[in-house]
Amino acid sequence: MKKSILLFLTLAASLMVNAQPTRRLQEQQAQKEAEKSPTAVTISERARSQYTAQTTMPTEVQWRRDIYRELDLKKEKNAALYYPEQPLGDRVNFFTLVMNLILDGKIKAYEYRLDGNELFTPDNELDVENMLDKFYIYYTKDDKGKYKIEPTDMPCPEKYYIKESNYLDQLSNFQTRVTAVCPVLMQSDFGDSEKPTAYPMFWLNYDEISPYLGQTQVMTSSYNNTSNMSLDDYFVMRQYDGDIYKTSNLRNMPLSEYCETDSALQAERARIEKQLIDFQNGLWNDVDLEPRISKQSATAEEKKQKEVKEPKPKKEKEPKAPRQSASSGERLSVHR
Repeated sequence: MKKSILLFLTLAASLMVNAQPTRRLQEQQAQKEAEKSPTAVTISERARSQYTAQTTMPTEVQWRRDIYRELDLKKEKNAALYYPEQPLGDRVNFFTLVMNLILDGKIKAYEYRLDGNELFTPDNELDVENMLDKFYIYYTKDDKGKYKIEPTDMPCPEKYYIKESNYLDQLSNFQTRVTAVCPVLMQSDFGDSEKPTAYPMFWLNYDEISPYLGQTQVMTSSYNNTSNMSLDDYFVMRQYDGDIYKTSNLRNMPLSEYCETDSALQAERARIEKQLIDFQNGLWNDVDLEPRISKQSATAEEKKQKEVKEPKPKKEKEPKAPRQSASSGERLSVHR
């Protein structure tokens, strides 16, 4: 009996010793896979400035115009934010990246208020659990209070709202930078036959997420499948295609509230785009140098032509009367 018990204990101990390295290797492998994701990286303040290509907007500027755009992911240029729909190895789409950062507490999300404007203050920080319940996103929560969403339960927004700030700094440099991003879910309230309604989820401060975007490579073309651009470069270089839906104005009115028809809406968007282009082109004389020189040359040529005197018509000389010879004139009588 004692030999049997001793044999059993020896066998159990050997199994535990052999199992421990296997379990440790599995944990180490899982940790390495987790570290590959950009959400697992803790970024220092020094690294924040290295991983983002966007400069911080100065507090004092000479001129500023804020534009809100809608990015439809059905457009080819915006598909970079949608792909991949499901994680492929360590590659995830834009929404999955920022949502995991929010769940890990590495970035803050802010409430989308009724006026549609962003407010990046502690009082307006988003309650994560309320947001998940509001949009019917299935999640789990462990004993430490950490949220987790499985890839199959992660929603996929079809649109994004972004805020652009166009400004002229103290050195008279014209800049355009993204300052805020908002994912938008499209949901049908009364079945699939009903036109989907846009539900903005939350605002993100671009300065907070840009260092993580700088470490995430993205594919921007269906013809070139290499990931040759970071998400931060994608926004900084304005590779997206967005329609204007609002500008910062005194009455806080979106374009749809004062444009009664689709044609009026398109005309207003074109007018605002032209205002920005005209303002930028009017900053430097070089931009209009060629038309200006052509105009000046034409004016000088006209002036020169006016100064040239028109040739006076030559006066025709009156024909001289022919001399009359003695033979043809009157006969002279000679008195001897």
